[in-house]
Amino acid sequence: MKTIAFVGLGTMGLPMAKHLVSKGFEVRGFDVRPAAVAALKAAGGTAAASAVSAADGADALVLMVVNAAQAESILFGEKALAALSKGGTVILMATCSPRAVEGIAAKVIGSGRRFVDAPVSGGVAGASGATLTIMAAAPKATFDAVQPVLAAFGDKIFHVGEKPGQGAMAKTVNQLLCGVHIAAAAEALSLAAKVGMDRSVLLAIVGNSAASSWMLRDRGPRMLQAGPDVTSAIDIFVKDLGIVLEAGRDSKAALPLASAAHQLFIATSGRGDGAADDSQIIRSYDLINGNKA
Repeated sequence: MKTIAFVGLGTMGLPMAKHLVSKGFEVRGFDVRPAAVAALKAAGGTAAASAVSAADGADALVLMVVNAAQAESILFGEKALAALSKGGTVILMATCSPRAVEGIAAKVIGSGRRFVDAPVSGGVAGASGATLTIMAAAPKATFDAVQPVLAAFGDKIFHVGEKPGQGAMAKTVNQLLCGVHIAAAAEALSLAAKVGMDRSVLLAIVGNSAASSWMLRDRGPRMLQAGPDVTSAIDIFVKDLGIVLEAGRDSKAALPLASAAHQLFIATSGRGDGAADDSQIIRSYDLINGNKA
């Protein structure tokens, strides 16, 4: 596996594609933003004019897009799948619902190509440092064949099963916890402000106690800022927790905490803060509690 088409050169996709270049792969990249394609070319990759030209004859097509709808449009609407080499592999790394992944996989496999359901966790920092957690589902032989590609992105690679959708389900569980942890951290810090405590002091206390979590330590400091840099937007969790609740409905699993967290992210987005950093869910809590900014 030498020639890799990479579609989706965003804040995570671009460093991931660059890692492939540094590992000696021939990488053809495409993104709707010309500046992102130019950045990959400057790093030694090949600029593609479209997803189809990137995929033409490639051994594998990596999709680091926003959602399942974009993946379907690229593969079947623009017909990038048909351009991929016979026996080539589609590696879907976007966060999608398990049901959507199953549908995409059926069409890819039906065309004679292989499919890897491989969502990631770790954000921009993980993509930049090649330390992503990758949750891959594929037949063992296919998983083994794409290991060198996945290893360029992450240092925690898990084979979660052989069926499409199992990787997406692992990511769904991960996002359930992430979303609830962010909401819980915001709730705690909003309570601290409501009773007149210094939030920075409270954060230092709980961040080093049994109440701590990775999300509290990462998002907590940004919750104390009025307009932090965006590493993951509110609307990402509107989408991801929506996927969580869809999976819950499909499996008839009760998810009351995820549902409550989802409503708070929706409320924050609905006020016009959908593009803000996801730590800013605390703005909704502060409005509810009457805390001054």
